[in-house]
Amino acid sequence: MNVHKWTLGLAAVGLVSLPACLLADEKITLSPIETAVSSTVLSGYVDTSMHWVPGTGNGFPPAFAFNTPSKQDGFNLNAVKIALEKPLDEGQWSAGYKTEVMFGPNAALLGTLPSLSDGSGNSQLAIKQAYVNVRAPLGNGLDFKVGVFDTIIGYESTDSLNNPNYTRSYGYTIEPTTHTGVLATYNLTDMIGISGGVANSYGPAVGGSGFNSPSQNLNTSTDRAWYYKAESYKTYMGSIALRAPAALGFLEGSTLYAGIINGFNGTATTGSRLPQPATVPPIAKPVYGAVQTSWYVGATLNTPVTGLKIGASFDYVNIANQRLTQDLGFGTVGTSGYRNATAIYASYQATEKLSLHARGEYFSQSEVFVLNTFPFGTSTTAAGLPSKVFAVTGTLQYDLWKNMLTRLEFRWDHSADGRYAYSGPIDKSSGSGQFVSDATRRNAYLLAANLIYKF
Repeated sequence: MNVHKWTLGLAAVGLVSLPACLLADEKITLSPIETAVSSTVLSGYVDTSMHWVPGTGNGFPPAFAFNTPSKQDGFNLNAVKIALEKPLDEGQWSAGYKTEVMFGPNAALLGTLPSLSDGSGNSQLAIKQAYVNVRAPLGNGLDFKVGVFDTIIGYESTDSLNNPNYTRSYGYTIEPTTHTGVLATYNLTDMIGISGGVANSYGPAVGGSGFNSPSQNLNTSTDRAWYYKAESYKTYMGSIALRAPAALGFLEGSTLYAGIINGFNGTATTGSRLPQPATVPPIAKPVYGAVQTSWYVGATLNTPVTGLKIGASFDYVNIANQRLTQDLGFGTVGTSGYRNATAIYASYQATEKLSLHARGEYFSQSEVFVLNTFPFGTSTTAAGLPSKVFAVTGTLQYDLWKNMLTRLEFRWDHSADGRYAYSGPIDKSSGSGQFVSDATRRNAYLLAANLIYKF
């Protein structure tokens, strides 16, 4: 069994953009430490950025992952990650583990430890991964992860340095990020690998929230099976990865990846409420998404041009509300909707230190999600994430310092459904107890610098 078998998952599909100095010598990024297991290694990174948004008003930046109003027009610590790992070895009965802990604003948005909230709803501490890894001597070796692990679908990773661009795509934004469960991986041949798993829930909360009540109240269930489902109702996932053989010439090493995840996504009820005049009791805000299914396909292709790779990804998410919430006067809230995102990638390694990366993408979603995100939206306003978005991102990466990834990136997001979605101040009261949007633009621009030190 080759311990360096090609990876099933994000790194097998994406245009990974690690600096050459990080890839050249594994000892730079993996430092042995004295523990009970001598092969345990320490690694991690510090991720920082600077954002400049032309124009005024940052109340409604484009709603892709990790892009918050507080990050605009300033200097940011995005995340700090510390990882300990004992990888599987060549043995047929091999065991290991991996633990990754994140700190900072991105960790708060990852949301794996909501119970440690400081009152704002999120904790700036997250368990990104924490699993034991074992191999059973079946055929080529059947590997298992048991614990908390990254999702099996997606072109991009939670770790920014593993992505071709600094900012995340809309595809990443609508995908799950983390699961608690068991995942099995098996390489049928050097060209075909499969994986399958079962997790508590679709959502990221480690182990679930413990909420399992039949009452319609303000609790949000991020748990495993809930009251209206059997104990066996979990989240199920599967994927297949194909790698091009040497016989295909310049396409050798190109990858095609497809996966599906279905399960309870933990938003059958919600803690937020629609604002009402003081004389009217508040009513529960409708939330669409008790059961969620994600389909994903992605590919990365080598080309005849030295240093040039191209890629593509497609995400489709169907969300169905399995529990009808209250009638809000707009008809019974118990419906389904969809979200999808398509992206095209290109990456060119111009020199040993200089690389160029581009991404074009299109996102669309059902109108019901626009109204749920901003319930008083009109034909001209949909703050944050309208029903259609075009986005283009260009990234210049130059690895001047050892172990340091440095990027300069420009991004343009366009609200393509005619609504104003960006800029403006934070929501304000209209005087009637309802919040109104001051989004003033259909286009948003971002110029960002990203510096990540990996150890």
